[in-house]
Amino acid sequence: MRRLAFLLRPSWLALAAVVLGFAYLCLTVLAPWQLGKNTETSRVNSQLEAALTAEPVPVTTVLPQQDSSAPEQQWRPVTATGRYLADAQVLVRLRSVDGVPAVEVLTPFAVKGGPTVLVNRGYVHTDDGGSRLPEIPAPPDGEVTITARLRDSQGAIEGKKPFTENGFRQVYSINTEQVAEVTGVALTGSYLQLVADQPGGLGVIALPRRDAGPFLSYGIQWIAFGILAPIGLGYFAFAELRARREERSAVQAQAGSAEPAPPMTVEQKLADRYGRRR
Repeated sequence: MRRLAFLLRPSWLALAAVVLGFAYLCLTVLAPWQLGKNTETSRVNSQLEAALTAEPVPVTTVLPQQDSSAPEQQWRPVTATGRYLADAQVLVRLRSVDGVPAVEVLTPFAVKGGPTVLVNRGYVHTDDGGSRLPEIPAPPDGEVTITARLRDSQGAIEGKKPFTENGFRQVYSINTEQVAEVTGVALTGSYLQLVADQPGGLGVIALPRRDAGPFLSYGIQWIAFGILAPIGLGYFAFAELRARREERSAVQAQAGSAEPAPPMTVEQKLADRYGRRR
């Protein structure tokens, strides 16, 4: 055990703490983060691919009640007949379309014989680099029929609270719960995104590209880093132990190669003794 005592030195203990902390971070935080993003991307891609060939269905078949949501049906085309609640309109800030600042326009839609859903009518480019809001065309009055795609509610952005400016209620993400609180209108969990050429439609929001992204490879890389880091630490400890062993063997070999002086005979001892007296 004394040969391994060098591992208890402060420098080795600090190195071991850094390496093991890095490995823990890789295996419990970074790898699951990237693999989770890959799972979500794969889910969206599969839903989008299925939705591209699906026929529209009435929205009440997937969102029958006010508290309904349909995360497994995202991107599916649906139809809805009802009327826009223009007084409860909300804008989504800090959007960009083709590199140009824009806002997205959200308007609740009361479905005839069904719940009230939030409808993303599309985008409008802003003026002065996004600092000034443009005129927002009002939705049509009366009963209309729209075709849209189901979308999952987005997460609310922490630290970014809704506010009202220049007469417009504004939010930073399409979170149906947050919009319901701002407008005072109860909404379903999922919302609708209009397709082209619909009543009340504005700039059409393009569908995302079906791209798996690098998340799977990144996740595998973090797993590899988490495994290789402790192995590397063990290798350096073994190399240090081997170097110390070789150094000790070299010292012992050098000490063993020195031949001891032969013992003196009686005559040599007497000669040396009396010679000194003279």
